[in-house]
Amino acid sequence: MTQVPTGPTSIAVLTSGGDAGGMNPAIRAVVRSAVHHGIDVYAVFEGYRGLIEGGDAIRRFDSSNVGGILQRGGTVIGTARSAEFRSRAGRRRAARNLLERGIDALVVIGGDGSLTGANLLREEWPDLLAELVDTDELHPEVAAAHPVLRLVGLVGSIDNDMFGTDMTIGADTALHRIVEALDAIDSTASSHQRSFVVEVMGRRCGYLALMASLASGANWVLIPERPPEYDDWAQLMCSVMRAGRENGRRRNLVLVAEGAQDHNGEPITVDDVKRILEQELGEDARVTILGHVQRGGAPSAFDRYLSTLLGHAAVEQLLAAGSDTSAQLVGIRGHQVVSSPLMDCVAQTHAAADRVKGQDLDGAMLLRGGSFRESFQILVTMQQAAPRPTAAGRKRFRLAVVHGGGPAPGMNTAVRAAVRLGLDRGYAVLAVRNGFRGLRDGDIREMDWMDVSGWVSSGGAELGTNRYVPAGDDVARIAEQVAAHRIDGLLMAGGWAGYAAAYALHSSGRLHRALDIPIVCLPMTINNDLPGTELTVGSDTALNSIIADVDKIKQSAVASRRCFVVEVMGHDCGYLALMSGLATGAERVYLPEEGITLDDLTLDVRALAEGFRSGKRLGLVIRSENADPVYSTGFIRALFEKEGGDLWDSREAILGHVQEGGDPSPFDRIQATRLTARCIDYLSEQLESGARASAMIGFQSGRLQFTDLTSYPKLIEADVQRPVEQRWMAQRPLARVMDVW
Repeated sequence: MTQVPTGPTSIAVLTSGGDAGGMNPAIRAVVRSAVHHGIDVYAVFEGYRGLIEGGDAIRRFDSSNVGGILQRGGTVIGTARSAEFRSRAGRRRAARNLLERGIDALVVIGGDGSLTGANLLREEWPDLLAELVDTDELHPEVAAAHPVLRLVGLVGSIDNDMFGTDMTIGADTALHRIVEALDAIDSTASSHQRSFVVEVMGRRCGYLALMASLASGANWVLIPERPPEYDDWAQLMCSVMRAGRENGRRRNLVLVAEGAQDHNGEPITVDDVKRILEQELGEDARVTILGHVQRGGAPSAFDRYLSTLLGHAAVEQLLAAGSDTSAQLVGIRGHQVVSSPLMDCVAQTHAAADRVKGQDLDGAMLLRGGSFRESFQILVTMQQAAPRPTAAGRKRFRLAVVHGGGPAPGMNTAVRAAVRLGLDRGYAVLAVRNGFRGLRDGDIREMDWMDVSGWVSSGGAELGTNRYVPAGDDVARIAEQVAAHRIDGLLMAGGWAGYAAAYALHSSGRLHRALDIPIVCLPMTINNDLPGTELTVGSDTALNSIIADVDKIKQSAVASRRCFVVEVMGHDCGYLALMSGLATGAERVYLPEEGITLDDLTLDVRALAEGFRSGKRLGLVIRSENADPVYSTGFIRALFEKEGGDLWDSREAILGHVQEGGDPSPFDRIQATRLTARCIDYLSEQLESGARASAMIGFQSGRLQFTDLTSYPKLIEADVQRPVEQRWMAQRPLARVMDVW
């Protein structure tokens, strides 16, 4: 009788292949999730080499072993190549070492090669055990107790080239490193009116080069999936560069993916591009190969969250598999965790690379996904030196862009995209200064292509913004200005007050004919508190700002046996508090959605005391600014200080408006551009068809969708500043598993 496999008795986690930012948070999540379920968990040091060596290379871990690793780059358990693992004898040793510890489940974090190797071990497992029994290296009862090896793969790769997940662990961190370097290069290039050619990683996938170009305002990009279509591509590239110079652009920036090729399949290198630019433009060009700096550094906020989410999901997948012992890849699509057959994902990944190699470029672009193709098309327009000529006789609609609410990183990026994408359609694009007050007062001017040069990377809001919401006579004055400036459509890129103002104008369309125009709201606020979307532009930058500050605070606290109470923004929404708590390893988060009670504080004090008595050196509590009207940050700090006695000191840190500042993160730049492009499409469809519908754009179930602006009042909670539905709250239990109680 065939034995039906039971659930895993012990789990091992290993990292393999190239390191990637976020591997350590994934390790931490696997360990703490297994401990939460009462399952023994082991860390395999030095990848497959450690699996073969056994001994101290396979160590039992508990929660304390993974404390303090969230913010560390690379992988604390190491990664190494192993030629021996490629042999059957090596894999047999690996199986024996695993079973010596009762391990029959693996979580492997690596690229397609690493995951393929793990699957081979899984497939051979029954035969390997039989061989070990035959050679008296394994007792038959042990083999019978562990008939299968369960396997879940997480993709740790900066290239973002794996099928089965929208984002791989490490890709966002790599984008941060690349964009930081490009921003620095931009200063030098502009100062000297110089051309720079920059090579980025990615093997045969152009994701990093494409998205970095979109986020940095690069003037040309060469990627494997979409090589130049003509033999004279060099002349075309140089003509665009030359036209940009003539229009006043001070720098030229060309990004080259390491697998870039021409339409004949011949490689295009940074040295090729440098030589062409110098010959055709007659100016100096400099080459920068970013190399392995793209892999290093502290993981970004997104990678910390993604890795934590996927590491936890990997353990849950192993526990829920039952009799299904097929290898699975756990990834993310939209904002939802998904599980897919591992080897199907590997096969699709290889298929995309093979299509690039075989010059089936349309097929390669198709496999890269819709957002990849969409981003490339947007970039083609944004990189032009000027808008394309407009067809004769086409109506020149007039679009206006306005901000509302508090400042959010990405506002300038959105205005730049709106101006250039609108002008390229042949429309006039008007910039409204000083928010809806400026619209009321007629502070409006028409924008040109080069007016927004350099805006892609700058923080703040060049047009200005405020929290003014028009009412009564002011709505009538706005209607007069809309009519006077012949505004046909309005793009509002902003936050809570901006949405309220846009709805006020939309609701007045019947009373004031000039306001019967299509209005579209683009969600931009650090608070992530708007209806019709799961995520707002600006929140990613704020999270990265918070974790950078909290990482420093943690270093200070460790040195002094101290508990810090850190207050973050968010108004009535606890998104920043919960996500920064997950990304920094905070021990407690206080949210407006839950409030704070005296019982909560009593339990928290007891937990802190128990921890510090047991030798802990750091306490970290994150409080959302409106978590409770009585139990303020200062109150909680004073309480902890009093109760800490000689065990620990307490300090408070109110991060304040630094969370709204800084240059936008790559994610916020990319999403601001993509969302703006969809908004311009929406307004264009309305105007070209003669319709007058208004809407809010947003991420829903991971996809960009429009929601009728008329439904705005039904989607927000009464008396508080947050939407009725907040899907991110589904991660509250995850925080508790990660010891964020």
